[in-house]
This record gives sequence, structure tokens and C-alpha cells, in this order.
Amino acid sequence: MEESGQEITDVHSAASLIAIIDDDPDVRDALAMLLQEHGYAAAPFAGGREFQAFARKQDIRLAIVDLRLSGESGLSIVHDIRANLAFPVIMLTGTGDEVDRIVGLETGADDYVMKPYNPRELIARIRAVLRRYSQTHSEPALSEQADSEEVVRFGQFFVDMGQRCLCRNEGEEIPLTNSEFRLLEFFVKNPNRVIERELLLDVLGSDLSRYVDRTIDVLILRLRRKIEPVPSKPVHLQTRRGLGYIFVTDAQ
Repeated sequence: MEESGQEITDVHSAASLIAIIDDDPDVRDALAMLLQEHGYAAAPFAGGREFQAFARKQDIRLAIVDLRLSGESGLSIVHDIRANLAFPVIMLTGTGDEVDRIVGLETGADDYVMKPYNPRELIARIRAVLRRYSQTHSEPALSEQADSEEVVRFGQFFVDMGQRCLCRNEGEEIPLTNSEFRLLEFFVKNPNRVIERELLLDVLGSDLSRYVDRTIDVLILRLRRKIEPVPSKPVHLQTRRGLGYIFVTDAQ
């Protein structure tokens, strides 16, 4: 299969287009065939350069990115997608290394799938990520009682749900990864109540069940660095030892 990404699977024109970035041609072919069988269109690439040129001209719905590409890092591609494009990412990894997974989540990957992957599981993950990404107001049960306003203010900041952004009151936008925004969005929709770590992991849609504490802690720390005057002494995103976290909107 061509590395240029111009050989797209022949499916219905309305099918969701999914990019595949993997330097193994056998993996690219297998993934493209799997996607076609389930009604998706696929654009395969061996590396980031061809993908980036293509992605800026096409309506890509999701990218599947191999973590360890030959001569480049899949993490850098994810970072570029998060910074310049607007679609979710599933990262493929052939290792079970905890550090790689957490770094990828920090960078902005929406989910992980381990190689060798189960085809049925991968399709289920793709559908789940696309559903979460397109239905931004669909949250776990707690959010049914949450603040329904499009803009929620706390301290020196406000969250615009419609625009999916965090800004200072004077208008400066604070860059967030997709995972960071989903976490913050859930907190501001469910303020002043303790949220357990397992529920937060479910909100993120991650498969890192073996590393719940570490994964959530990493994202909480990154979020605190962006919204707290003193991250080590948070006034909004507070810890309740042994219980979880609580988001205080009206902290003094």
C-alpha cells in the first residue's frame, strides 16, 4: 500500500475517514482492511510527513498512530494533531511500558491499544472514542444534575463548553489537551462533590486500569499547573485523601 496516503479504501463516500500511521506495511494493510469491513474509510501512512500534508486538506475523523515509528516518534505526531488539528487519536503500542502510556496520555492521546490487538476490541475502541468526541455533553450519571450553562466561571478563569476552551477572565486562552479538557469539563459540571478516581478514569475512556492512581495523578497535576496559583496548595482542584478529588468553584 502506498505511503502517500492517496490509496484510500473504497467505501461509501459518507464513511468516516480514519488515518493510519504505522511504518509496518503489514499492519497498515491489516488495519485498512479491518476498517473497510466495518464501514470506515482508511488513509494509510508510513510516517508523519505525508500524513500531516494530507490531514490539513481532508476531513479526518480519527487517527491511529503507532507509538514507535522508524526514525520518528508517534508522540510528536499526536502532539501536532492536538496543537493544529481537531480529531481524536488512538495510539498503538507494542510495549506494556507504563511510562510510555502515561506520556502518551499527557500528550493528548484519547485511548491506547496494545499490539497484537484484538480486531473486535479495536473497532469497539474506535466507536467509543468517536462517540465521546462527537457527543461532548454525554457524561456519566453525575453530570445529569450538573450546571447546564455554556460558560462556567471559577476564580480567575472560565470554561466555555461550546467552544471547548479554558480562558482567563481577561480573555487569554489556556491550552489544554483533549484529556485535560474532558477532565476539567467533568469537574466543572459536577462541582463541590467528591469524585472517585475510578469514575474519572471512566470519563477519560482510558484502558489504563492497572495504573489508575498514577494516570489520574499525572493529569490532575498538569491541570493544577494551569489553574492553580500554587499547584502544591490547590484551592479549586483539591484532593480528598482516600476518597478522590473535589472541584471547588467558589474557593476564597
